[in-house]
Amino acid sequence: MLILASASPRRRALLESAGIAFEVRPADLDESVLPAELPKPYARRVARGKALAVAGDRVLAADTVVALDGAVLGKPSGPEEARALLLLLSGRTHTVYTAVALRVGTRVHERICATQVRFRELEERDIAAYIATGEPYDKAGGYGIQGHGGALVDRVRGSYTNVIGLPLRETLALLARFGAR
Repeated sequence: MLILASASPRRRALLESAGIAFEVRPADLDESVLPAELPKPYARRVARGKALAVAGDRVLAADTVVALDGAVLGKPSGPEEARALLLLLSGRTHTVYTAVALRVGTRVHERICATQVRFRELEERDIAAYIATGEPYDKAGGYGIQGHGGALVDRVRGSYTNVIGLPLRETLALLARFGAR
């Protein structure tokens, strides 16, 4: 049985939509960004750490990072942080990286997916209305593209499911290649 080392309801829903049977065992891991750590290596380190932290023969883990100007944009803890993140993203293109790690036995196989997301120019009322939905607080970069946050986005170049939290095509290929599907 495949183990998903994540508590993310979005990752669960994506795997379920693909017909993948799995059990959820969230990893307990410090996900702090190290000093001077860049977004892509950070996502890889955390995904690999999650895959190694959970018991099981076949463990799938992922970490999604919203990056702008070489910095990791975290999850806002309150409305002021959410507002600051949304203002930062307004009218700009950022990159969403998701690192996927599959541990089969003692070997870890990894993939990383990058998607470019451009926000439209946001007005204060757009930001206030979005914050009022409550969506920003458990999402990297302070938005969820699959919900009300989709209205903030002008265009996406790359994997849409990557922005949700799991690049499904790449993940299914990884599972198939290493016999975990």
